[in-house]
Amino acid sequence: MLLGISISGPAQNGFALPEKQKKDKIQFKLVNNLPVIPVEVNGTKLSFILDTGVKSTILFSLENADSLLLNNATPIQLHGLGEGGSVEALKSLGNEVKVGGAMDRNHALYIIFDKSLNFSPRMGIPIHGILGNDFFKNFIVKISYGNERLTFYKPENYVFKNCKKYEELDLIFEAGKPYIKLDVASQNTVSEVNLLVDSGSSDALWLFDPEGFITESPKNYFEDFLGLGLSGNIFGKRSQLQSVVFGEIKMPNINASFPNVEAIERAKKVKERDGSVGGGFLSRFTVVFDYKNKKMRLQKNRNFKKPFHYNMSGLTLEHDGVEYVRQEKETSRRGSRIADAETQSASVYNIQVNVEYEFNLVPRYIVVEVLEYSPAALAGIEKGDEVIGINGTPSHQFRLYELIEMFSVEEGKKITLEILREGIRLKKKFFLKNML
Repeated sequence: MLLGISISGPAQNGFALPEKQKKDKIQFKLVNNLPVIPVEVNGTKLSFILDTGVKSTILFSLENADSLLLNNATPIQLHGLGEGGSVEALKSLGNEVKVGGAMDRNHALYIIFDKSLNFSPRMGIPIHGILGNDFFKNFIVKISYGNERLTFYKPENYVFKNCKKYEELDLIFEAGKPYIKLDVASQNTVSEVNLLVDSGSSDALWLFDPEGFITESPKNYFEDFLGLGLSGNIFGKRSQLQSVVFGEIKMPNINASFPNVEAIERAKKVKERDGSVGGGFLSRFTVVFDYKNKKMRLQKNRNFKKPFHYNMSGLTLEHDGVEYVRQEKETSRRGSRIADAETQSASVYNIQVNVEYEFNLVPRYIVVEVLEYSPAALAGIEKGDEVIGINGTPSHQFRLYELIEMFSVEEGKKITLEILREGIRLKKKFFLKNML
């Protein structure tokens, strides 16, 4: 990676489309409920998470970029969710950032060099940064989660057609971030909550106050790793609520996570914030963000009625680089007929097969967390094991998000893992089980 410093270019007030262009659209990749979009920074093509929960644009994991020029950089400290403190960063001004046909020629970037803050291993694909609300404020933005398409319009050229299929919610802005109000219900309580709209969180719902939702008898939760924040790892409880209601829409049996207090101290300082709503919720809709008029509109997509599930294996896997795998490749085959010594008939064949070996770089998957008393833990799988095969298929033939989905969709499904532990191949079998 080449990191340079230079003088900023001409000023411009945020992202803008060319004068005669009314809208643009790009395809994105939905990974763990997160939209990953192509972004060009000072001429370098990168991959960013589109994140309404972050105000500004953040760069990290730059080791995968061949070169990147940064303008007018000065050191600062950043704070965010997580159990650590602040992280060292650079603030860089005057950068040229491009999303589809939209460009900002005077964009501020925050660059984090802490290698522990790396989303790529948990996502299984390169993630170089986060594109926040700086992108949303100048457009009407439609995220079509069902067909993985992002469409953005100039506000003056966008006409919303009133339609009963859409449910409209008011956006409330605090510190440049959007919030909505929803009704959440458990067996014991119904509450109106003020939630950050966080498209950069893969979970459906986070709530900061467990009172009335978490019970010990009967126990309706399990402890788990919830995610990675700007200030470190986030742990907490995972549970399920009876429903979430807004307008005419009711979402039953929705997953909810309750992060530990240590991870959310800064977030709780936001006036009346009760939690956040994330990709597990948003991905069941086509979502239109209209920041100018402070509106968010949601239309159900084909995923709306799918039941909510957690990872039922107890395993957290991580993409841990690549390794070489030897594969056979048949290059030619030649056969000739020869006479049988006894019958003198030409019924015996001599076949010659030429085989070459090729070596391919493939992803390597490592177990980084095993939930206590989970099916994987009871089967004897340990942290640090390398997963080399799943149900008879080499693990490198799967994307990481495909494995996560496999562990989350079918209770009772038999999983056979072939693992490598200290150079020894082992087979472990278990059945997926709902932890709640």
